[in-house]
This record gives sequence, C-alpha cells and structure tokens, in this order.
Amino acid sequence: MADIEFTRKIFGETLAEYGSVDNNIVVLTADVSSSVLTNYFNEQFPERSFNTGIAEAGMIDTAVGMALAGMTPFVNTFAALFLRAVEQIRSCVAYPDINVKLVGSYAGLSDFKDGPTHHSIMDISIMRSMPNMSVIVPSDGTEIRKMIPLVAQHKGPVYLRISRADMVKIFPDDHQPEIGKGIIVRDGKDVTIITNGHMLSRSLEAAGVLAGKGIDTRVVNMHTVKPLDTQLVLRCARETGAIITAEEHSIIGGLGSAVAETLVRELPVPVEMVGINDTFAETALDHDSLLDHYGMSVSDIVIATEKALSRKSI
Repeated sequence: MADIEFTRKIFGETLAEYGSVDNNIVVLTADVSSSVLTNYFNEQFPERSFNTGIAEAGMIDTAVGMALAGMTPFVNTFAALFLRAVEQIRSCVAYPDINVKLVGSYAGLSDFKDGPTHHSIMDISIMRSMPNMSVIVPSDGTEIRKMIPLVAQHKGPVYLRISRADMVKIFPDDHQPEIGKGIIVRDGKDVTIITNGHMLSRSLEAAGVLAGKGIDTRVVNMHTVKPLDTQLVLRCARETGAIITAEEHSIIGGLGSAVAETLVRELPVPVEMVGINDTFAETALDHDSLLDHYGMSVSDIVIATEKALSRKSI
C-alpha cells in the first residue's frame, strides 16, 4: 500500500528547519498560519514571523521592502487568494525582479469543501506569464522538503504551489531535484505523460493500466513549469512521438500549454491535455472526487493517451 504524506505539515516543518540554517528567512502570512502551517516557523522564530491580516496586497508590498533590505521573505496564503494581489506581484515583485518567494497553499482543487472561490485553477497560468517568475509544483512530500532550500537559495521571484491534500510518497529520501530539470520517473518508448503535483501518482497508475494493454508509457515529473525543461520535452517527443500532459489546473495556460508552446515551435507531435476543461469546479466531499469528476481520473489519462497514440505518425 502506498505511503501517504501530510504535505502541508512537511512544508511547515521544513520551512522552520531551514529557518535555523538561513537567518535571512522571514515568513509572512495573511492570517492563515494555522491552515498553511507556517505556525511551526512562527513558534520557533517569532521575531521573523509576520501576520499581515487579510490584506494580501499589503503583504506583498511588505515582503518587497524586506527583500530590498536583504531578507528572504516567504509569503504565504491560499493559492486562490494571491489573485487579490496580482497587481502587486506583477509590478512590485516580477517587474523589478525582487527576491520574494510566494507560497500558494491549498492549491488546485485541494480545498475541495470551500468551492470555486477557493479553488486555484488559474494560478500557474497567471504566475508563469510574468517575466522573471519561476513556477514550481512539487509532486510529493520529499520533493517539497528538498525544494524549500532550493527556492530560498534561488535569486529572484518564485511561486511554489503546495496542496492542502495529502500526497502519495513517490521519491526516496535521497531524491535530489533541480529547479528547471524534469525527471523521468518511469521510462517507456511508445508515449510520454508529462505531469506534476498530485497528477504524478495518477499518471504512474495510468501507465500501469496502459502496460496491461501493451502500451509502454514514459512518465516525466515536470515539477518546474517555468523555466520549463524544454530539452527533456523535445527528447520525449523525439523518442516516443506523442505527449500527454496531466495537471491539476485549467488546460488553458498551465503545464499543458507550456509543453505545447515548446513543441509547436520545434517538434510538433500529437499532444493531449488532461486537466480542468475551462470550467469552475464546485464543492465535493473529498479532493479525489473532484479530480475524478472534472476530468483528471486515471481513466481520463488512459483515454487521452490512447487518443494521442491514434494520432501518432511514427
């Protein structure tokens, strides 16, 4: 049985642990510390913790001032609520290339019970469209743990997407991700699924189903949406001849769009996108039900793969 990880807790604990290593880290939260679990950091470093209240735009501007003073601010709220501060993120963080780390928690549909106002289905699209902004979507707790030091050490703005829902443990404790470098998690020669976040475990499950049908499927963990590992995308297109993207996000502007933009310019192959099909999701009793209902089930990945293969020319 797969190990399940409480990823929010892993994020909170790791941020606090790394706070002991890097004294320049400060943490700002928009009155949701007990939800996004920055309270671990707050308890250990109260002098470096700041609750700005429900004032996301002000929180961004405060973080910019701290960054200009030489601190490394980790700015935390629900991913959907960063929409309240897009102007400040664009003009005060991305445009001047300020060293602010944005942590969007409760991402995707993982805040299942609070409905469309709290689902973040367009955050990747918005963040990756901003010059200078890096966008990272970890795929399990181990990857979250390893990414926090990398994000802290990276010079420039970063958007780090954290799920509210527990995640399947995929990577061993010695996993060493790199920002901007995708990872082949399962090799195959017939078709490639490029994915991240919760959809990695579902994509691996789909690859198992496809193997039973005689389809040898490669699965790539593309934890960094921007800068995208275009060389790996092109390699997979060249070697397998068809691509499926699977993401917990709208199919407009996210990982699928980034992959398609690369391929259409350099190596067009059949591409099918699994994600949220230009709609708002409603509430549900649990996260998995929402993923299944809105087109991100294992079966949806299998069907998309077979469709891409039917269009494959090599």
